[in-house]
Amino acid sequence: MDNMEQLHTFARECAREAGRIQLSYFRGAHLNVETKFNLHDVVTVADKESECYIIGEIAKRYPDHAVWGEESGMHTGHSDYCWVIDPLDGTTNYSQGLPVFTVSIGLQYKGETILGVVYAPYLNELYEACRGQGATLNGTPIRVSNKNNTQRSVVATGFPIDKDRNPDNNLDNLSRILPVVRGVRRMGSAAYDLCCVAAGFLDGYWEFNLNLWDVCAGMLIVTEAGGVVRSFREDRKVSVLAGSPAIVEALAPRLSDKPGKIVL
Repeated sequence: MDNMEQLHTFARECAREAGRIQLSYFRGAHLNVETKFNLHDVVTVADKESECYIIGEIAKRYPDHAVWGEESGMHTGHSDYCWVIDPLDGTTNYSQGLPVFTVSIGLQYKGETILGVVYAPYLNELYEACRGQGATLNGTPIRVSNKNNTQRSVVATGFPIDKDRNPDNNLDNLSRILPVVRGVRRMGSAAYDLCCVAAGFLDGYWEFNLNLWDVCAGMLIVTEAGGVVRSFREDRKVSVLAGSPAIVEALAPRLSDKPGKIVL
């Protein structure tokens, strides 16, 4: 296995530079917003430029490594390493001028995530984890919330991009969870949601129909901060419930595996 300290430093530097690229366009007039899957799924010049930069740096430093990026797909390699990259998670926020967006860089070795870096450039929050070494925010160790009562908990969720045409759109889960928690937040970035869980700013988070690049780094950061990440659906791509062990156990029974069924 390659030197973990060097890999970690490299990922951190890539995330910070990608963040600088994003800030250079943020709230500007030249985002070149385009749509992908539908009108709800957008991409900007900053997404593309950030990914191009990160992939270019990996190609120079680790040419044998595979890379899986949101905007350009899989770049095969000749080693057991694969970088999983969301160059700009929270593009809708970003395109609207809202400050919650992140760079997410995960590294897998033989299919296991060993390194995760999530950087929120506008907020200047850098979340990091290496497997077995804990998680940090701007260099300070973080831990998940110790709450065990859902009525005192604030949780987050998100909604799938096909919500306009598919009734399996998370409203059934929301209707069951909203009454039993202090509040529900929609942050707009899965990577940031997971990091807020890791730091104890949120007590739990669930979402389905995600992709690995959305959550690869964040899931490791949560588990290294003492949290739990559980899959709750197998039919809607990546579907995760994350939080402290107690909150995950309390919320799991309320997440339906029967699409569109609302039971209060």
